[in-house]
Amino acid sequence: MKSDAVKKGLERASHRSLLYALGCAPEDMDKPFIGVVNSYTDIIPGHIHLPKIAEAVKEGVRSAGGVPFEFNTIGVCDGIAMNHTGMKYSLPSRELIADSVEIMAEAHAFDALVFIPNCDKIIPGMLMAALRLNVPSIFVSGGPMLAGNLDGKKIDLNTVFEGIGAVVGGKMTEEELVRIEQQACPGCGSCSGMFTANTMNCLTEVLGMGLPGNGTIPAVDARRRALAFKAGAQVLRLLKDDIRPRSIITADAVFNAFTVDMALGGSSNSVLHLMAIAHESGADFSLQTVNEISQRTPYICSLRPAGPHHIEVLNMAGGIPAVMNEIKSLLKLKCKTVTGKTIGDNLNGVKNLNPEVIRPMNKAHSPTGGLALLFGNLAPEGAVVKKAAVAPEMMQHKGPARVFDSEEEATKAIMAKKIKPGDVIVIRYEGPKGGPGMREMLTPTSLITGSGLEKEVALITDGRFSGATRGASIGHVSPEAASRGPIAALKEGDIINIDITNRKLDVELSAKEISDRLAKLPDFQPRFKTGYLARYTEKVTSASTGAVFKD
Repeated sequence: MKSDAVKKGLERASHRSLLYALGCAPEDMDKPFIGVVNSYTDIIPGHIHLPKIAEAVKEGVRSAGGVPFEFNTIGVCDGIAMNHTGMKYSLPSRELIADSVEIMAEAHAFDALVFIPNCDKIIPGMLMAALRLNVPSIFVSGGPMLAGNLDGKKIDLNTVFEGIGAVVGGKMTEEELVRIEQQACPGCGSCSGMFTANTMNCLTEVLGMGLPGNGTIPAVDARRRALAFKAGAQVLRLLKDDIRPRSIITADAVFNAFTVDMALGGSSNSVLHLMAIAHESGADFSLQTVNEISQRTPYICSLRPAGPHHIEVLNMAGGIPAVMNEIKSLLKLKCKTVTGKTIGDNLNGVKNLNPEVIRPMNKAHSPTGGLALLFGNLAPEGAVVKKAAVAPEMMQHKGPARVFDSEEEATKAIMAKKIKPGDVIVIRYEGPKGGPGMREMLTPTSLITGSGLEKEVALITDGRFSGATRGASIGHVSPEAASRGPIAALKEGDIINIDITNRKLDVELSAKEISDRLAKLPDFQPRFKTGYLARYTEKVTSASTGAVFKD
């Protein structure tokens, strides 16, 4: 066992002495040491209950003959970090999470790992760590939050963000917004729609790294703790059978994840994270390949923010296994999973309990996926849009560019009502290098939606959007402005053509004009000269490759 490096032999007497100080018994020295990676913090609603999940995991580990050792990672709450400097640290935290898990697991020679994530960057960061370490591993998330309830109507965090826009637009009073903000998030769990956190927890299940139910069993449901116990016990079986992350997260598994992502209409951030996970696994994926998957995968689940249903409803309909079963003809069914069985085996006997929530392929909301990758002279390396959440009127749009070099500038213009119907808001220098950190920009998109302009105004950026975003919000434009991508050449009034149906994003400028404008630009000056963000700026690559660090 790997843990023999810290517990076996004469020269490890001092190590054993320290282990006894932790409460270990002499007989524990013959058992596997299992790391329990907990992302618990007091500042993230999705994580406040994770100590209870961890206790259930450790009980499961002990029941199967292992010795659990819990340690923590950092975590950023994107909702609380939104629309200020804190959001610049959210995506960069993914790399720190992966690095910190690697450090702890290697320094203490764990034989296997159980990961407990729940929100946004923590999930992909842990998946990247699992692949890098490649010791037997399993994931169990904290589960989704229940939807809020206001006067019999289901609401969520996105309702609050859009309510701000409604107040600014004179469509709601501040008193009404106060009622919404106090009811939207009723307790623990990852925010209740198919936003980034829940998208990634569902896709962890598809990748084969989480047990069935990982993505959808609510945080407050007793079955969540039972799932955690089962995961703790199952990791010992993975260790016994030597089933490791790199034998599970293969190119075919990533293909499956992108396919289910398209069927769900998941967060646009999932493309960024799955590309990073694919890179860590050694799988070769391009955004063009992702587009091909989207074009042949029907969109069968209309979940918030695109549709009316929350994750709790998807869970009652059969969860991710039921979604996968509906599209199993599109999946690679021989992929391994942490159950010890294949995807195909896991789907035996699975039923769709609500065909209105999980539609059959022949009654899909759309014959193509809920996400689309756009290419053109404005995005040579691609851009991402949550097509499922775009109004039909905005699937094709042509309008003048309204150019801003930061989220703050754009937000001020929207709140001052300087944006007119037909405009295309451009927010640049918010990419991985330019931001830095490619912060999510839910505030400007929510202001547009809340003020009633979502069917008349588009927004494009080299930054990114929250999974809760609705409307013609096109992010991840690559190359970014800080790397002299074409978006840096745009001027006020340039005519931009958006054709989501045909996956096109262009500006009405010649190649020579774009080149001439870029040549006249001054060299990009990083916004941070010291600290982690300065180092991040130096190392991070394009969003089109997952914003991973340079090899």
